[in-house]
Amino acid sequence: MNSELQNLDLIDTLSERHLQLRKLTEKLWNDNSDIYISNSEWFIMARIYKKQPTISYVTKNINISRQATHKLIKQLDSKNLLEINNVEYNKKDKYLRLTKLGEECYEKNEALKANLEKKIGNKIGEDNLVMLKDILKWDWGL
Repeated sequence: MNSELQNLDLIDTLSERHLQLRKLTEKLWNDNSDIYISNSEWFIMARIYKKQPTISYVTKNINISRQATHKLIKQLDSKNLLEINNVEYNKKDKYLRLTKLGEECYEKNEALKANLEKKIGNKIGEDNLVMLKDILKWDWGL
C-alpha cells in the first residue's frame, strides 16, 4: 500500500490519486508530443469534443474562473486546437469547436489514458478496476 496515502481520509485520498493521475497523463502526453497541453486545457477540450458549445456555456460549466477560461481558450486557439466562431443571430456569443488537429490530439490522449487504465487494471485486478469505476459512478446522495 502507498505509505503516503495510508493515513488520509476518503476525500484526501481521492484528491491525491486524482492529482497523481492528472500529472502522469499530462507528462505522458507532453513527453510524446510537440504540442504542450496543460490539464486545464484538456479539461476544456473534453467539454468541446464532438460538440459546439458556446464560450459562455463552457465558462459556466467548468470549475475555472471566467478569466482563466478565456485565457485557456485563447491558448488553445493559438495552438490551432480549437476554433472560435460567431453564433448565428447573436453578435455577442461565440461557439467553440475543436479543429481536426484538436480532435486528433484529444483522441490520442484518450488512447494514452486507456493504456494507463489498462496498466492500473493489471496492477489492481480487472474486477477491482471495474468495481472502482462503478462505485465512483454511483449516486452517493450528496
